[in-house]
Amino acid sequence: MSLRINDIAPDFTAETTQGTIHFHDWIGDGWAVLFSHPKNFTPVCTTELGAMAGLEGEFRKRGVKVIGISVDPVESHAKWKNDIRVATGFDVDYPLIGDKDLKVAKLYDMLPAGAGESSEGRTPADNATVRSVFVIGPDRKIKLILTYPMTTGRNFAEILRAIDSIQLTAKHQVATPANWNQGDDVIITAAVSNEDAIARFGSFDTVLPYLRKTKQPAA
Repeated sequence: MSLRINDIAPDFTAETTQGTIHFHDWIGDGWAVLFSHPKNFTPVCTTELGAMAGLEGEFRKRGVKVIGISVDPVESHAKWKNDIRVATGFDVDYPLIGDKDLKVAKLYDMLPAGAGESSEGRTPADNATVRSVFVIGPDRKIKLILTYPMTTGRNFAEILRAIDSIQLTAKHQVATPANWNQGDDVIITAAVSNEDAIARFGSFDTVLPYLRKTKQPAA
């Protein structure tokens, strides 16, 4: 069955560039981003890993751990990290999972069961669907899933923006409108009455009977 938002993120044990991890234990009490790659030494993914390394501090500020995965052995990841430094100027300090037996890729429904049991001999095109981002909350539930084609590099600023929204709306009964950014007005959810909205937010604007906007509440 396909993974969906609010499903428990599948747990697993895997080797990484920072040793063996048990995924749920590694997440701890915070948030996590798991982002996947179809093959080491591929051009778009090389830029992505470097971009994530450059933004890792921003994720950390939000209490979010970052972990990458590629369907290649951990030893290969160590060599790839040198190329990433050359191409982007950033060192990858977050762990990279080695998934040479394709177990995690299959567990997260990124490859079909019949994909085999080894990354050996497989091309990036064979693994094209291993291009997903999973945002996982402290409750171990999946909060967001994004999947990109191989030729389109991921926008990590958008992932940060989405995390800001997810974390805000987890604390308050609000939603965020299209193109929302930190500090912009938010939408009051239908579960909040007008009277309760005034008590909570002070004031609001009624754009439509079902669309009420207010200032972003403080974290």
